[in-house]
Amino acid sequence: MKALALEEGYKHVDRGWWESKEGMKFLQKRVQDPSFDKKIDKKLLEWAEREDVVLDSWTMPWLLKKGFKVWLEASPEERAKRIAKRDRTNMTRALAALKKKDSKTKDIFKKLYGFNLGEDFTPFNLILDVNQLAPEQVLQALTQVIDRMLCTA
Repeated sequence: MKALALEEGYKHVDRGWWESKEGMKFLQKRVQDPSFDKKIDKKLLEWAEREDVVLDSWTMPWLLKKGFKVWLEASPEERAKRIAKRDRTNMTRALAALKKKDSKTKDIFKKLYGFNLGEDFTPFNLILDVNQLAPEQVLQALTQVIDRMLCTA
């Protein structure tokens, strides 16, 4: 998605970009023109055919029929706290941007594909609450689950 934003002429597509004014502008463009999301999802589906890939996508669990699908659950407050720390901003600003971004993103996916992001968990094999976990702990938990699955398969 960031590569597409760069192609569209957006600048400084780096960490924290999605919550920035530029990121919000691009999000509004996506709301108006769903072809951006369809283009990305088509490319991700092509990559998924390669096997042995890890995809970070909010749409793939519904669009891709195979694979092991994980939902990482974090409260809006925890996500905003992490964004505020990453972007060196305050919690109020981060939470407001996050809520706006989430709302518009949910609308895009509902309109395009008919699923309720953050509410419908039917395609997932695992839901992991990451509110109290550091990134290393998330990786460790996922590795243990996948290792156990492979050992019992």
